[in-house]
Amino acid sequence: MQPHFPAPYEHDHPPVRNTNEVATSSLTFGAWAADRVAALVGSWWFIGVQSLVLAVWAGLNVAAWVEHWDPYPFILMNLFLSMQAAYTAPMIMMSQNRVAVLDRIRAQNDYEINLKAEEEIRVVLEHLEAQNTVLRQLQQELRELKAQLGKPPG
Repeated sequence: MQPHFPAPYEHDHPPVRNTNEVATSSLTFGAWAADRVAALVGSWWFIGVQSLVLAVWAGLNVAAWVEHWDPYPFILMNLFLSMQAAYTAPMIMMSQNRVAVLDRIRAQNDYEINLKAEEEIRVVLEHLEAQNTVLRQLQQELRELKAQLGKPPG
């Protein structure tokens, strides 16, 4: 009896994509700028510098070492902070939206890889099952040969 094995598996899938390269390949200047602003505003360096600027601003206006350009309650400073928030919040949202798109690309890529891996695992399991069948056949034939050799002639 001739053993039967599955046909050899052919890897015909496209190469795995680097999702980071896919996402940055079509990056516009606006998207790049939004990412830079979000990275800057979301850093401890920015918090430290902004805190220092605000403290110096308030200190100079309270101590009156120079002319009061923004006396307490610092309405001009609040205006500048509001303007900063009005521009940085949408930029951060643009950056977050781009990250969400990148996450969807990554999820789709993971899904495609998982489908391909599942197919390849199925092929490997079929091949292992075929090997098990052949091993059982060989084991049975070996038992039969041992039984024939163990019988006295006659």
